[in-house]
Amino acid sequence: MKGRVGTMLSVSSFRPPAVYPTLLHCPRLHHVNVSLFCSLSNGASSSCRSLGILRAIDRESEVPAQQLHHVQNQKLKIGIIGFGKFGQFLARTLVRQGHTVLAHSRSDYTHVALELGVTFFENPHDVCDERPEVILLCCSILSARHVLLTLPLQRLEPGTLFVDVLSVKEFPKKLLLDVLPSNLDILCSHPMFGPDSASCGWSGRRFMFDKVRIRNEERCNKFLDVFKRERCEMVEMSCEDHDKLSAKTQFITHTIGRVLGMLDLEKTRIYTKGLCFAFQELRKQLLKGVHVVVREHLFENPVTAKVQNLQDTASFHSDVSEYKSSLSSDYSYNNLKLKIAIVGFGNFGQFLAKTIVRQGHQVLAYSRSDYSTVAKELGVTYFRNADDLCAQHPEVILLCTSILSTEGVLKSFPWQKLERSTLFVDVLSVKEFHRNLFLQHLPLDFDVLCTHPMFGPQSAKDGWSGFLFVFDKVRIGTDEARTSRCDLFLNIFSSEGCQLVEMSCAEHDRQAVGSQFITHTVGRMLEKLDFLEPTKIDTIGFESLLNLMDNTVRDSFDLYNGLFLFNENSRQQLEEFHLAFESLQNQLLDHALDNLKQVLILEEESHD
Repeated sequence: MKGRVGTMLSVSSFRPPAVYPTLLHCPRLHHVNVSLFCSLSNGASSSCRSLGILRAIDRESEVPAQQLHHVQNQKLKIGIIGFGKFGQFLARTLVRQGHTVLAHSRSDYTHVALELGVTFFENPHDVCDERPEVILLCCSILSARHVLLTLPLQRLEPGTLFVDVLSVKEFPKKLLLDVLPSNLDILCSHPMFGPDSASCGWSGRRFMFDKVRIRNEERCNKFLDVFKRERCEMVEMSCEDHDKLSAKTQFITHTIGRVLGMLDLEKTRIYTKGLCFAFQELRKQLLKGVHVVVREHLFENPVTAKVQNLQDTASFHSDVSEYKSSLSSDYSYNNLKLKIAIVGFGNFGQFLAKTIVRQGHQVLAYSRSDYSTVAKELGVTYFRNADDLCAQHPEVILLCTSILSTEGVLKSFPWQKLERSTLFVDVLSVKEFHRNLFLQHLPLDFDVLCTHPMFGPQSAKDGWSGFLFVFDKVRIGTDEARTSRCDLFLNIFSSEGCQLVEMSCAEHDRQAVGSQFITHTVGRMLEKLDFLEPTKIDTIGFESLLNLMDNTVRDSFDLYNGLFLFNENSRQQLEEFHLAFESLQNQLLDHALDNLKQVLILEEESHD
């Protein structure tokens, strides 16, 4: 008995009746503090006292002896082989439900087992001598064959149920059928969750299973009841169908996760909420014609050159502050309503207009397309001519144009018809390039506020609260009227619960390339994989990827193209993404080759 470590220590002299979980779910006792039940496992005396308290609370909650006997008969003796992170994760719930749990692993987990109420054995022969009704294989995929071949199967009772929880199913199914005697039952399963995704419980999580070879249905159903009691969504599916579906879901999810892991991405202040062939196609689409057509046009007269000596920006604010505002003298921060003209009244312009109108501001709009009907429904005054819009002397011009069209809009806009010191605001996803456009095309009389709402019609359809709003006061006059007007505009977002983040345009673009551009890249890349669609065994990670893809492709490709063209950090990030994917491919192939070499060496040795 030398192999049994901690056997006596891990078995309490008192085992609480298996009825306690039933009492926990009794509606009449729902108000009882859960800590009361925790004391039931601290020894016979405290357990009896606690049980007495329960009986005093509600006599009707007592379970008849016949029912108690039935509940006790539902308990299993389960031997976990492979007591690493996932084995321990499952053991916690098995013990809590009252099952007897044994464990064996190559590493020594004696102390962890003791804390969990599990009996740990260093020797697999000793586990099998305990005659467990269920052998739960929680080893890795690569070690499964070796583990099975080293188990003393002859020591087990006929009809013992073997259950695996591996992430692939057809391979372990064939392995179990090949290695196990025909008198042992086989249940292949895959809990579609783990210690991280189900840290708060298993309710609603999917549990896939395939009754590969079952003679003792009662015992198999008892084991499945472990997951049913935790309110898992039970999915019966063949191992073959599981692997077909999981190749589209689980493998893609892990691939994306590992590629992103290689990029050393980290959470920034402005992160957004919410393959190989596909990546190459996407990369080609982005790079196509960039140098020949687009870059030549955009940079034939570089913006940085046109800004000329304005890089001496220290003079910006002094020049502006000397300008006497043409706003009426009675303008003050107490005048809580603004006249705001939205230029570019597409999807995003309409999205902002709804809230701005609701707050009581006067909203005007102009766009190349005719949105007069939509504007009327929203309570917005629509103009088909930009000159007519400017004749209304709005206090704020809110540019909601696309990234690619902004320069053209600024060049053709009749800004000379506006009141001097009008505040220009943009909401574009890249900032530094368009900041320079403002400084190039707008006279010094105009104020400039660059912003980026880190949300949109899909992600913030239920409200803006908690979302980030980045802004940079590029050029704001220092007199009270102009600073108050800027603050009043920002208050539109802060009053909705947005988290305001003041940040330079350059810093925004540096951080955004690691969050926004990568997010759109992954979403667009997934779109290239036509086979991706929801399945019955989706993991939480894969569901997140599907949501990411759906949210991303709702935006035009022009937006994504603009993120690439106008953020100088994007090209480097795209190349790093490509290198990370190639590195992951090589890592997978290297591991496969190493495993193949080991198999060939073993076969060669067996022939000698």
